[in-house]
Formats: sequence, structure tokens, C-alpha cells
Amino acid sequence: MFGAVVVGIGTAGWVRIRDMLAPLPGSPAEKLNVRAFISRRKLDSQQGVSQVTAEEAVSREDIQVAFICTENMLHEENVRTFLQAGKHVCVEYPMTMNYKAALDLWNLAQEKGVILHEEHIELLTEDFKELKREVEGKLLQEGTLHFTGGALKPGFGFPAFSGIARLTWLVELFGELSVTAATMEEDSGSNYCKMTAKLLTSEDRPLMWIEERGPGLPRAKNINFQFDSCTLTEVPHAPGGAVGLFMQDLIHFSAKLAGQVSPGELHMEKIRILHCLRLADNIQQLCKR
Repeated sequence: MFGAVVVGIGTAGWVRIRDMLAPLPGSPAEKLNVRAFISRRKLDSQQGVSQVTAEEAVSREDIQVAFICTENMLHEENVRTFLQAGKHVCVEYPMTMNYKAALDLWNLAQEKGVILHEEHIELLTEDFKELKREVEGKLLQEGTLHFTGGALKPGFGFPAFSGIARLTWLVELFGELSVTAATMEEDSGSNYCKMTAKLLTSEDRPLMWIEERGPGLPRAKNINFQFDSCTLTEVPHAPGGAVGLFMQDLIHFSAKLAGQVSPGELHMEKIRILHCLRLADNIQQLCKR
């Protein structure tokens, strides 16, 4: 069994506790046992789980795993704290707010001989799986992914990082990408921002990624992918899976802890995550110029 602590009790942290208390029967997630949670607020027990300090959690021998569910800006510090203590870590995306810090954390995890896992539930949705099947085997000519959503809360970071789920979609669908240009429009008075990044596939096919946030904007992913044989203008709608997204991620992380994921698969996942973080870093730098 692996004893776990959950850091941060927002929606994701609450779901992490719930899923560990009632894991999918017969899955590797049954090997996780939630021992405690950490919060900046003084709270009563959550779902029967008691609160501890970070200092206590890193020193307890019955806690081998940490789930980091805080604001994005605090991810790096928390991940580093638990890796340094020799604990396995599952962190919500984005792992860090820059590429170099993520690389340092991967190296630290390797040095300590522990698992570092970045959650990407957006790759587990039935809609995305269906979209990936639709795209497979088609030759892209050009494409656009335009995301809209409400204003970002403080602590979520630059849009290329807070929205890295969409960038991860593009990398999963079209492979390794490069950034050719990026711009940022902002109106701090109305809490509006619009980031536009121009990307290229390895076959020099252009992709546009737009991340637009502001009060009242509907949460939506608008696509226009033009292929040699057809054009896709809507993300397919597929029925939800029988297993929740966070539970699917919990099972995948638990399988890593149990040594059930091949070294090759672990390496490819690490390459994809670091590639996306490097792209996000490049986009941010271009927007600052």
C-alpha cells in the first residue's frame, strides 16, 4: 500500500480524496490509501480525512505519495518539497511555470528514484479520443484551435501554461511542433486577454492556437482542421466513459507506482510533457517582446 497526502482542497483535491476512498475495484488504485490533506486554511476533517502540516507530511514514513492540487503558481514549490523528501508526486497540469524548472524536477525525481506524474485528464475524455480517431491517417493542410473561457483567477499563470491542455491536444494530434510567432492582447480593466500562437508541424503545416479569456465568454473549443480529404470544424461529441476522468488518471499513476507501465511509455510521456512546456515557455517569451 502507498500512503498519500493531498495538497490543496479545491475541487480537484476533494475529488482525489473521494477517488482514493472508493477506488475502482480490481484496479491499481486500490493500492493507494489517503492518510491526510494539507491546506493553507484551518479546516475540519474532509470526507473523514484529517489535516496535517507540510512539515509533518514530508517526515511521516506512512506517507509515500503526494497529490499536488494547488493553484498553478504553487505547483513547482510543492512538487520540489515532496520530491526532495523522496515521495512520489502526482501534480495537476501545468507542473511548472517554465520549462527549465520542469526539467530540474524530472532530474530530481530520477535522482531520488521516485515517480513524477503530471495529470492530463483532457487526453482521457471520450470526445478527444474520438477526435484523435477522426484525425488519424489524415494529412493536415492547416488548422486552428480557438479556446474561449471565463476570466482567469489569480495564481493560474500565463495563458500558454494555464491553457497547456489545449497545446497538449495539438501535440497529441499532430506530433512535434515549433513556434514561429505569438502575440498577447490584454485589458486588465475588464480582465480580458487573448493569446495567439502560430505553430508549425514537423511537415511545415501551419497551426494557430488561440486562448481567449474574459468575463462572460462561454467555455468552448472551436476547431478548424483542414486535411487533404476533408475539414473538421467541430469536436466530436461522444458519450462519457464509465470511469471518471480523475479516476482514470489515478489508475494510470497507480500503475506507474506498481511498476506496471513500461520504461518506453514513461519516457514518451516525459518527452511529450517537456515538449509542451518548452513550447509554452517559447510562446510566453515571444509575447513579452
